[in-house]
Formats: sequence, C-alpha cells, structure tokens
Amino acid sequence: MTEIEGRVTRISGPIVYAEGLDACALYDVVEVGERAVTGEIIRMKHGMATLQVYEDVTGMTIGEKVISRRRPLSVKLGPGLIGTIYDGIQRPLERLFLDTGAFLQAGVRSEPLDLEKRWNFQPADGVQSGCAIFPGMPLGTVQETASVQHSILVPPFIRGRVLTAFSGAGEYTADGEIGETELGEKIRLSHYWPVRSPRPSARKLAVSEPLLTGQRVIDVFFPIAKGGTAAIPGGFGTGKTMTQHAIAKWCDADIIVYIGCGERGNEMTDVLTEFPGLIDPRTGRSLMERTILIANTSNMPVAAREVSLYSGITLAEYYRDMGLDVAIMADSTSRWAEALRELSGRMEEMPAEEGYPAYLPTRLAEFYERAGQVNTMAGKTGSVTLIGAVSPAGGDFSEPVTQHTKRFIRCFWALDRDLANARHYPAIGWIESYSEYAEEVKPWWDKLDPRWSAVRMQALELLKKEQRLQQIVRLIGPDALPDSERIILVVAEMIKNGFLQQSAFDDADMYSVPEKQLLILSIMMSFYRRAAGIIRNGCPLAKITALPCRESIVRIKTACTNKDIAGIHAVEEQMNQQLDELDRLYRKAGVV
Repeated sequence: MTEIEGRVTRISGPIVYAEGLDACALYDVVEVGERAVTGEIIRMKHGMATLQVYEDVTGMTIGEKVISRRRPLSVKLGPGLIGTIYDGIQRPLERLFLDTGAFLQAGVRSEPLDLEKRWNFQPADGVQSGCAIFPGMPLGTVQETASVQHSILVPPFIRGRVLTAFSGAGEYTADGEIGETELGEKIRLSHYWPVRSPRPSARKLAVSEPLLTGQRVIDVFFPIAKGGTAAIPGGFGTGKTMTQHAIAKWCDADIIVYIGCGERGNEMTDVLTEFPGLIDPRTGRSLMERTILIANTSNMPVAAREVSLYSGITLAEYYRDMGLDVAIMADSTSRWAEALRELSGRMEEMPAEEGYPAYLPTRLAEFYERAGQVNTMAGKTGSVTLIGAVSPAGGDFSEPVTQHTKRFIRCFWALDRDLANARHYPAIGWIESYSEYAEEVKPWWDKLDPRWSAVRMQALELLKKEQRLQQIVRLIGPDALPDSERIILVVAEMIKNGFLQQSAFDDADMYSVPEKQLLILSIMMSFYRRAAGIIRNGCPLAKITALPCRESIVRIKTACTNKDIAGIHAVEEQMNQQLDELDRLYRKAGVV
C-alpha cells in the first residue's frame, strides 16, 4: 500500500498535529520526524490529523515530515515471545540494551522476534498440500520453551480455504513461509495483529473452573474463575505488586503476561531481576519459560503506557487461541488512566471526574471485556484471566478509576493498610473484598469437598461478627463481653493468623493446595462450633484457650506440608480428644 507523507504543524508533548494526511484512516501507524518515532492517528478533523506519539519527541520541530504506513498499530505474534521483555510498542528491551546501552533512544528499532533463530516445525496430522483450512486451524507445532508447545495457527485474516502449497516439517525462522492458499496468501510461523482489535473466537463460555493461586484468602474466600476479571486496589505499600507476583508464580495458568504499566523504575527492576530466578513449581524450571514481560515504567513516554495494556492482552489472546489458559497481571491500571488523562488534557478535551476523560469507563470496559473463557476457532477451550492492580491516591477507593473498575470486574481484592502495616500478607481485607464467582466455581469445589461453600460462609460470617465486637471492645474492653462472644474473638484471631496470613518465605506455607486450604478452615470452624457448645455447658473460656490443640491448629500451615494430609488429620484428632474431655467434664458437672 502506498505511503502518505504529511508535515508537523504543532507539537504538544506526546500529542503532535500534522497536515497532509487526509487520505489516512483513524488509528493508522505513522513515523514522525527525522528520527521516525512511532505514533498513531487518534483524531482527524478538517484535514488536520492528531497524532499520539509513543516515543520521546524532544528536539522535534515544526515542518518535519510524517509518513503514514496505512496500517493499524500491531504486534508480531509467533514463536519467541515467551521469555522476552518488551516495552509498550513491542520493542525487545534486552536486545536494544545490547545495541544502544541503558537509555532507550527515540526512533531505535529492532525486530520483535529473533529472526535468526530457527524453529523445528512439526506438522499436525492431516495437514498437507490440497487440504481444506479455516482461520484458527492448527497447522503444526514448535517447541517454544521446555514448558510451552507453541501451536502454529492459520491467521484469522486468511480468506483462502485451500492450502495449495505446504512445506511440511523442517527448520524455519519466525518469518519462514510454510504454506500458501489458493488466493496466493502466504502463511508463516508469525503474523501481525492490531492491538485494539480483539482476536475472534467461536463463542464465549460461562466460567466454571477456579484459577487456583495457592493463596488461601483468594482460593477459599474470594475465588476467581479462569477467564474472570479481578481488581487489586490499595494505597502505596499495601502489597499490590507482591500479591500479583505470588499469583503469577503459583497460579495454574499455562502462560503469564506481566504488564508493568507506569510503575516506578526500581519496582519494575525488581520484577525483571526476580522473575528469571523464580522456579515454576509445576515444572521445576524457570518461570520465564512461560512468562512474557511488558515493561513501561513511569519515566518512559506516557503514550506508550496507554497502549501497553492493549499489547499485553493481544499477546494473551494469541496464546488463548492455542487452547491455553493465560493470566494477565496489569500493574497498574491507575497509571494507565493517568496517561489517558494527560493525553486528553493535551488534546484540550473537556475533563470529567478529577480531570479524567469522559471516556475512561468505556476504555476500562473495552479492556476488561477482552477477558473470558472461549471456544477457539479450532474447537479447543482457552481462557484469559485479567487481574488489574489499582493505585488510588491515598488509598481512597471512592476515586473514579476504582469506582469505574468495580463496574466491569467481578472479583474485588481490597488491600487493607492496617493489615499491611501489621505485616499481615496478603493484606486482602475480608470486609470490603468480594467475589461474584463463588457460585460458578462451587460445583468444582463440591467435587473436591462438598463442605467448601458452607465452611466459607460460616467463616466470613464469623469475621463480620468479630468486626462488630471489636467496636465494643475498643470502647469498654473485652472483659465486658460474655464468654460466648469472646470465643468469636479467639477463633477469628486463629483464622487471621493460621489461615489468612501466608508467608512467601516459608516452604510449607508459600503455596497451599486446595485440600490443605479447606482442611485448615474446616478444623477451625469445627473448633469454634464445639467450643461454643462447651461454653454453653458452663466451661470458662480460659479452659478453651489453654488447650494445646489451639496453637497446633494455628501452626498447621507451616507444620504440615501440602502432602502431609495425615499430619493435618492428626491435629484434628488431637483437637477432638481434648474437646471431648472438656465436654464430658462439663456435661457431667451440668447434670450434677
């Protein structure tokens, strides 16, 4: 397609105005100025184009040329994505570091995929010259990493229905041609896809299976389904990034896409240095063998921050189409919304709440609605689970980004500053948090243990009662409460310390399998029911709290490994013996 050339007429930071681009389309990619920095047409008006530039525009002058490539902003999809660190417009940062040094230069380019590496392509059964094809059909596989087998699919935009030429098994580069349709369309190991367009699927499915994270407060109290959406709001230092790290390491997704959107450079550095050293618990290999990182720090051009979320979710949809479960960690959508606000201000648009653009809810909806579990074009089942961190200023959950996000997500993990200050991690507060996926994942838990729903609701109700009692305690002290209510405080403290709090540095506690999670909580609720009954028979609370089993129950999380189910049952048996002894004693005393 013929390129179109225009001229810069006005510059306002990352927003550039140009003339001579009348024949271009909205969201066409442009190269701006002498350094050919990447941009995108975001508005057309009376022959004047408004450009959003994704790189540094320092030194650009009026009159410099603008060249339209007549195509939308796209990412390159193919083998070699896994383990790579990109910026928001899919520039490979490690490769650019070797070429240009520590500081990213405007206009510097490098291929998103390594075009020198050759991949061993193995055709799928029945794929050969003359066979019928359709968009999304698997043509074969390459072993991308030791942990990921990469399916080569017919791109969604292919219109030809017959594979007239097929090269078969062999060694190919990412741009290597493996086939051709009757319309002359070339099929390669890689292809481009526009980031703002959701990739097609056969149909969207209702979610039914939980995304297991190994974090007890999430899996049992506030579960998220595969294909679900969740938000982690919290003020500075409450543990948003740490919670996302734990989920990324332990969740049972096949692929992790981590998007550092507008975060501090030192925080993103921690991610880049820690992730390669993390060991995938399922394979025993590096977690980077199933992870893609997108690093767009707060000191990088603000417009690239805006597009980084779209780049990340497009990569996720690509692997979803292979029938894989993908989890996206977006850290943070507040910084993304701030980029929208700055760009909107540069374009002199009418501001809405707190200066954010009026279309903020629409953009949030477009992003979160690309999550989901689907039937792929090839009939497989894949999912994209989206977990976005929100950073409200001062921890104020009433600000626009948090409030609008709550409209489009179904799982809300509210981080509590008091818990974080007390070093209680994950600092997910059980009062403000909620999950609307509990009913959808209940059949899955019922197959494991039908007690899950009842025990979960009983524990949450007890924690709510404890919060109300704490208000009385702060006014008049705990001694004013009867033992029947003080036992609620005791058991709530056991749940907080022995179930909700989890150590990332303890080998036995950093990850809990569902069986262990449910057993711990069931034992605690059983302790509460039996202790409350014994107190009604006249037993003083001090006798209950003095039982050795109480400390043993709290220590199950570290004392018993995930495989030591027998050890957990031994603690339960010890508890029953000690409570039986008290029960007999006070039943006898009651009869006399």
